[in-house]
Amino acid sequence: MNHNAQGRAPFLFAVTAITSVFMIAPMVLSVLAGLVNNYSVGLKSGLTLRWLIEVWEVYGGTVGWSLLIAVACVLGTALIGVPCAYALARSRSRAARAFEELLTLPVAVPGLATALALILAYGQLTAFRQSFAFILVGHIVFTLPFMVRTVASAFQRNDLVALEEAARTLGASFRQRFLGILVPAVFPAIVAGALMVFTLSVGEFNLTWMLHTPLTRTLPVGLADSYASMRIEIGSAYTLVFFIVILPVLWALQALAQLMQKRYGT
Repeated sequence: MNHNAQGRAPFLFAVTAITSVFMIAPMVLSVLAGLVNNYSVGLKSGLTLRWLIEVWEVYGGTVGWSLLIAVACVLGTALIGVPCAYALARSRSRAARAFEELLTLPVAVPGLATALALILAYGQLTAFRQSFAFILVGHIVFTLPFMVRTVASAFQRNDLVALEEAARTLGASFRQRFLGILVPAVFPAIVAGALMVFTLSVGEFNLTWMLHTPLTRTLPVGLADSYASMRIEIGSAYTLVFFIVILPVLWALQALAQLMQKRYGT
């Protein structure tokens, strides 16, 4: 058995390496295009940071707003999604099951359709329509199912149901049970859901493209605009900016998720 496993190892390594190169190579080439003077000439034209500087001068404002919207989206989905997840996990009614299915519609329906629905419903509110809050609402609608599903699965654990019942028997109020026992117990699931929500929000384009205005652009919308209207070097430099800003945040969130799993994941 061990001999067979060792025999398959080179093949598995080769498949993994080929897949990794296939996926990573386009990103490397895109980043490299943003660091050369002339993409058509290649490295012979020399390396430069001029495109990065130009991107930051033109689109720098989209970075802060994208991160702010993503963080606000995480907070919003946590405040709404955690209680909703508990209600769905404890309810056995058909209405709860039907609501759970409706909750997933924004994921199944194309983002453009969801954005159009929001514009038809709230587009007449001019101040709201022209603010980043409108984009935030769209992101919360889109990402809420991921938070709810992730946390609801944690709430359904048999040991947690028994622990809650024991606390109720001992006279603990609902607030004490929910905030003092349940939320800490499912905290790793909340962090995992938050990581998923943040990732989806910061990279969401289809819905955001429909909801944004010239004054409310985010990173993905600015990236599409740079590719469509400027030199390929600027669009590629924008991709590099995206990686520089987003990857450290994602790594920090993943480290936090692992820490919470070690501390609370029992």
